[in-house]
Amino acid sequence: MFVGVAVCELHLPGVRSLKEKRKVVKSLVERIYHRHRVSVTETAYHDLHQRAEISMALIGNGYGEVENHLEDLRRVFDGEPEAFVTAWDPRVLEEAR
Repeated sequence: MFVGVAVCELHLPGVRSLKEKRKVVKSLVERIYHRHRVSVTETAYHDLHQRAEISMALIGNGYGEVENHLEDLRRVFDGEPEAFVTAWDPRVLEEAR
């Protein structure tokens, strides 16, 4: 079994308030969860208007499967018109037996 973990930092240039930020981040988090069925949440920069960090975790049977899933998740962020990826840190971990 393999565990995939990814942390994505975003810049939200059009956001002018925390309310606008919550709308963009919540939409992105819900879209990722419903399309990919991974654990996903906002994990940092809660008080900054134009910066967000979203972290995800998933489990798969093979290294390649998890790696491909993480690449699919990156494409979701790249396709978001209201956000730019400033950092992407994906990792695939193998379960120690």
